[in-house]
Amino acid sequence: MLALQTQPQVRDIIHRTRGSRGGPITRLASPSDLGEVMKPFVFLDHFAFDATSAPMSMEHGWHPHSGIATVTVVFDGAVRFAETTGRAGTLPAGGVEWMRAGNGVWHTGAPEPEGVKGFQLWVALPAELENGPNASQYVLPGDVPVEGPARVILGAYGGSASPIAAPPMTYLAVSLGPGERWTYYPAAGHSVGFAAVLDGTLYTPARVDGCELAIFEPSDSAIDFVAEGRTRFVVGSAAKHPHELFLGNYSVHTSAQALRDGETEIRRIGRQLHAEGKRSYALRAY
Repeated sequence: MLALQTQPQVRDIIHRTRGSRGGPITRLASPSDLGEVMKPFVFLDHFAFDATSAPMSMEHGWHPHSGIATVTVVFDGAVRFAETTGRAGTLPAGGVEWMRAGNGVWHTGAPEPEGVKGFQLWVALPAELENGPNASQYVLPGDVPVEGPARVILGAYGGSASPIAAPPMTYLAVSLGPGERWTYYPAAGHSVGFAAVLDGTLYTPARVDGCELAIFEPSDSAIDFVAEGRTRFVVGSAAKHPHELFLGNYSVHTSAQALRDGETEIRRIGRQLHAEGKRSYALRAY
């Protein structure tokens, strides 16, 4: 098999996981576990809702964030969204959501009836942004730059740059056919690197299967990928987030005071949502 002919790479996999599955969502990394290893990437969900999945209520899904940005990449299907910023709509296959929570925001979402498949990532924001204004960008499929087999979700790669205003990092969505080889070259200083497979199988040279996360040893050297069959995956790299992680229920900050400030704003918005009749299990936490 072509996949077994890959040459060993300098960067070994130091952590790998199939995560914890709850229905159509698999939690691959959280801020309290592997998020500490791969920060500024502190959270990663693999989601795969199909037409048989139990319906989800937008009204009951409201939950808050502060100190982070959420990045949703849709590979198949579509997802509806709404935010306390006033933004609302539908993100189709090939689209990207970037929601910078800053000092606090609430949002909700639900898959369309035909289902949706993709990843949601959380990025720990730098100190100068973690309690700043919130902002969101929703990038339609035709506006996501393409570089070879990769769509440039965040940052720049090759000659292409994402339209999303994110802190310095690179995040790509990649599709390879059977036996295809592709090498990822991180930017200088991007010592944090990971890959997560949506579906199919990769060799890096170790085998990484669908719904599995692999974290590479600290380095900015290249990573070689070969697909055994049709394989779709995300790969990310960045300089190491230099701060300790201070964690709330839905928040990640660089200090205890920054966390208190973010959660104060979350509570304020939560009370407003409650007054408007938007009930959520999350409201009970605030």
